[in-house]
Amino acid sequence: MRAMLQHCGHRIGAPWLAVHRLSARCILSLMPSTETFHESRRSTRVPLKVVITVEDGVVRRTCDGETIVVSLHGALIATAIGLSSGMRISIHVYLTDKRAAARVVYVDPKNPLHCGIELDEPQNIWGVSVPPDNWDETSVLETGR
Repeated sequence: MRAMLQHCGHRIGAPWLAVHRLSARCILSLMPSTETFHESRRSTRVPLKVVITVEDGVVRRTCDGETIVVSLHGALIATAIGLSSGMRISIHVYLTDKRAAARVVYVDPKNPLHCGIELDEPQNIWGVSVPPDNWDETSVLETGR
């Protein structure tokens, strides 16, 4: 706090701290630029809860699950059984009756039943009726991103 107040050119002292509010200009000058927080994502993430079935391509295990967040390129899912990073899976979305091949790219270490998956081919299998602008599947296929 002392360094922050000195950075903004304010005096430091208990009576001053009790009544002074930091100016917005001072606070904003201490924050990193918004570019620091910009995520480099291929497609916008959309919070969406839909019921799915996950099928392990090797062992032929099937389990129910649901999406937490979806994008044109994949999703964060919650499953009834643990999946392993690198595992090849097939996703079936009940709402749309669409299927897609995918790969597990992330397993949450604090909750191993939450996994990040990447679809083999970017597509809206999730049933998002008004997708974000960067969910244009034709441009994704042309650019390869």
